[in-house]
Amino acid sequence: MSPVFPMLTVLSMFYYMCLRRRARTSTRGEMNSRRAIESNTRALPINVEIVQYAKEVLDFSSHYGSENSMSYTMWNLAGIPNVYPSSGDFTQTAVFRTYGTWWDHCPSARLPFKRTPPTFCSQDYVELAFEEPVYPTAVHILETYHPGAVVRILACSANPYSQNPPAEVRWEILWSEAPTKVNGPQARQFTPCIKQINFPTNLIRLEVNSSLLDYYTELDAVVLHGVKERPVLSLKTSMIDMNDIDEDEDEEKYGCGMDTLNKQFSIVTLREWPTNGYFDKLPYELIQLILSHLTVPDLCRLAQTCKLLYQHCCDPLQYIHLSLQPYWARINDTSLEYLQSRCTLIQWLNLSWTGNRGAISVSGFSRFLKVCGSELVRLELSCGHFLNETCLEVITEMCPNLQELNLSSCDKIPPPAFNHIAKVGSLKRLILYRTKVEQTALLSILNFCSELQHLSLGSCVMIEDYDLIASMMGAKCKKLRSLDLWRCKNITESGIAELASGCQLLEELDLGWCPTLQSSTGCFTNLARKLPNLQKLFLTANRSVCDTDIEELAANCTHLRQLDILGTRMVSPASLRKLLESCKDLSLLDVSFCSQIDNRVVLELNANFPNVFIKKSFTQ
Repeated sequence: MSPVFPMLTVLSMFYYMCLRRRARTSTRGEMNSRRAIESNTRALPINVEIVQYAKEVLDFSSHYGSENSMSYTMWNLAGIPNVYPSSGDFTQTAVFRTYGTWWDHCPSARLPFKRTPPTFCSQDYVELAFEEPVYPTAVHILETYHPGAVVRILACSANPYSQNPPAEVRWEILWSEAPTKVNGPQARQFTPCIKQINFPTNLIRLEVNSSLLDYYTELDAVVLHGVKERPVLSLKTSMIDMNDIDEDEDEEKYGCGMDTLNKQFSIVTLREWPTNGYFDKLPYELIQLILSHLTVPDLCRLAQTCKLLYQHCCDPLQYIHLSLQPYWARINDTSLEYLQSRCTLIQWLNLSWTGNRGAISVSGFSRFLKVCGSELVRLELSCGHFLNETCLEVITEMCPNLQELNLSSCDKIPPPAFNHIAKVGSLKRLILYRTKVEQTALLSILNFCSELQHLSLGSCVMIEDYDLIASMMGAKCKKLRSLDLWRCKNITESGIAELASGCQLLEELDLGWCPTLQSSTGCFTNLARKLPNLQKLFLTANRSVCDTDIEELAANCTHLRQLDILGTRMVSPASLRKLLESCKDLSLLDVSFCSQIDNRVVLELNANFPNVFIKKSFTQ
């Protein structure tokens, strides 16, 4: 036989495998079009592209704006552009709460979880609904100020406008990349090359990382391009990817389906265990140390190799600190059930972003905590929209050693539920940013949780009298080191005086966008004199801050590292020079929209104090 024929046979088999894989994931319409693909002699059917802006913002992790307005809020991402193609700082855009690394270098900064996969770097997210489900062909993100924060774009199989919820919610990554530094703050249209998916979607999720940015990123609109029928690529325009042959590898790398992770969790028996090789000669502790550097999915895979490593990978000591946030799209009740036996000694647990759209039930969460909650010290539940009063009750009953609780943006928890938190007298950190906590529940928490060191009440709009809250803090929370009162609407100089007198260990205080505070009452000078340990002070958008306040900070708060006085009209360059000369550790000074501080002054200060990042924002 001629040597040509075996080669033809191999090529035929390869071609057949490719077609077979495509067929498994194709629609009936694609199967009918196979003849056109094979011959490449007939025109492909015309599929009209649909272009649509976001109809609605469904969910987000944080925003710079207020819950009761549209300025700088995520809700500005709905509809057509308000600003683009203009560049600059505009209130009509969507802005997240943080930027840069400043938040990682302040007293309230939390220690990171180990075992976070290097591919997961998302810090915030926003989910957008569109009118028509389509197969995405392009996603345009209109960035109007300091672009470059978007690191992942995902599509969801669930239709938020459907009356019938799907049996399974599937997320697929359309595009992902590590954070990159973009030169210049100018506006741009960001259009990454996205991956094709095999289901239509009208729910798009953007995840961002702002750590490399010099200021807040601002987004104006998102445009989704797509077609109603799944596109079929011609072989002339699309080369076959060898990775397509290995479906499992492709799913692990890109897919967000729950099956893969759950299968890894659930494997408890395999075929005949192979020998353990040289691992039998290593001390138990050394093997544990080596395995401590693996991610959770890697531990599950390694458990399938031999009996010895299976025992190590299932040892509860490997799960003392566990973050499931990087796998938020794949975590459900089944995942938690499989992890129960391994998490009996868990102390740190991160379930932030998980469980939404029915993935985790109240009963599933409760069962997990009843088995694994006794040793918990830190519990992260940011954006956990499955949480209700029963969940908080279970937390307080099953986690007697709890010291840190993060409920940031858990805006579905009903107000009465927060009363249960008062039962956890050991709490040292409590984050209630963007929750519906009410005054009565908060007063009870402050009364019984006297060990609190870090408290975040940013954007808590249901509290009626912040002066009363501040008075209770001054009386009961003597150990408080950081306090976030961002956008608290009714605190006055009276509350500030009570706070400063009672909480003299404060190192961090955020009073940004608190309009009822006026420098003329002496509230800021009182702060400076009573709180000498201050390292971070945000007085954002308080137009009354004046030279006297800055000079008092320079005289009394010499450990100051971060100061935000955005928007003041009363501060002169001379007082800023005194501050910079006195506060040698100062690293961040935001003087955006300070009318007396022009670009010439900023350049001069930067030249004389090169170790300080002096920010001056602008609008065109």
